[in-house]
Amino acid sequence: MSNAGFIIGSYVLTFGAIIGFALRTIRLGRKLADDLDDSEKPWL
Repeated sequence: MSNAGFIIGSYVLTFGAIIGFALRTIRLGRKLADDLDDSEKPWL
C-alpha cells in the first residue's frame, strides 16, 4: 500500500489528460463545423 498514492495519482493524471483532450477535440470540431456552409456538410 505504500505506492497507492502514486498509482492513484497516475490514474487521475491519465484520465484527466484523456478527458481534456476529448473536450478540446469536441470544441474544435464544433467551431470548425460552425465555420462551414451547410452546402459543405454532407452529413446534413
